[in-house]
Amino acid sequence: MSATVGVQKRVVFDFEIDFSNGGGLQGQQFRLDIEGDDIADAALAGYLVDELRLLMVGAVRIANKRIIEEAHKRS
Repeated sequence: MSATVGVQKRVVFDFEIDFSNGGGLQGQQFRLDIEGDDIADAALAGYLVDELRLLMVGAVRIANKRIIEEAHKRS
């Protein structure tokens, strides 16, 4: 069995989301699986909103983004 089985590319980042009806959400060192070696901030913001199933999203700010390789922790 190869040592790379189950290893995925992930993006680790901080984010701030403003909601159009008031309030917001922040996350630090959040991780999402990605395809490829990079992801644009705008694409990452859309992916984050979709994954969290958020509605009425205004601005999304991405910071401290880095790509890592990591094995899945869930079975």
